[in-house]
Amino acid sequence: MNTEDQLKEVVKERYGKIAEQDKAVNAASCCGATTPSNKVYNIMMDDYSAVEGYVSDADLGLGCGLPTQFAKISRGDTVIDLGSGAGNDCFVARHETGAEGKVIGIDFTPKMINKARINADKLGFNNVEFREGDIDNMPVADAIADVIVSNCVLNLVPNKPKVIKEIFRALKPGGHFSISDIVLEGQLPTALKADAEMYAGCVAGAIQKEDYLEQIKKAGFKEITVQKVKPIVIPDDILSKYLSESEVATFNKGNTGIFSISVYAKKPGVKALKPLVDIQAESCEPKTGCC
Repeated sequence: MNTEDQLKEVVKERYGKIAEQDKAVNAASCCGATTPSNKVYNIMMDDYSAVEGYVSDADLGLGCGLPTQFAKISRGDTVIDLGSGAGNDCFVARHETGAEGKVIGIDFTPKMINKARINADKLGFNNVEFREGDIDNMPVADAIADVIVSNCVLNLVPNKPKVIKEIFRALKPGGHFSISDIVLEGQLPTALKADAEMYAGCVAGAIQKEDYLEQIKKAGFKEITVQKVKPIVIPDDILSKYLSESEVATFNKGNTGIFSISVYAKKPGVKALKPLVDIQAESCEPKTGCC
């Protein structure tokens, strides 16, 4: 379970199953990837229902934040969503970009891609597309995106510095990202850290908060800002799958903190101005002779 390829296969298999599950099952579990807790309905996810552009069919109850809420998306932007799932954040982003923008969702789970494409077709969105691929080797050209978003996905990738470098590559000069993800303060118990299901559940793959922010800085990003911090509490009935009763008590009283954080960062450079629309050319009618 220790190699990158093996970890990716664990995640792909788990999220392939999630694509076929009911939202209530996903939301009741630790990032949708473990046996549902009978003590809480949701553990990590934030409520999207009041967000403009929200599409309930695309919300599988996954995620740990609302990155599009902080992403400063403008009309006409090109936006990439990493780990796009059934398309939830893509459709919210599309509301911000408008019909003149473009949204690209990237996911390496075929069943998620298929579900997202069905949702986009139902909505009639011809400027939202979904590409199958790894987010540490994105199927996009250099400097293509104005904004990149992601919701609780980087923690699932074994080689996080590689993903962050890919984000830097794909952003235009002056472009930025807003990403929600899970980070740690303190060390997880070995039993949690080593378990494949907890890895797919967004916890075991998380790294220390300071390491996470340092990796973003090392990749060359500027204006790094933590936009939101939310503590994550794993219910005892999930912890008890991995820890003894005394270990659960020790963990709950210990110094280990699990957090969802939303981080903004900008790629250095000057963002190119979008071409202005010629209003006169658009509004005049040829038969009047005004053009």
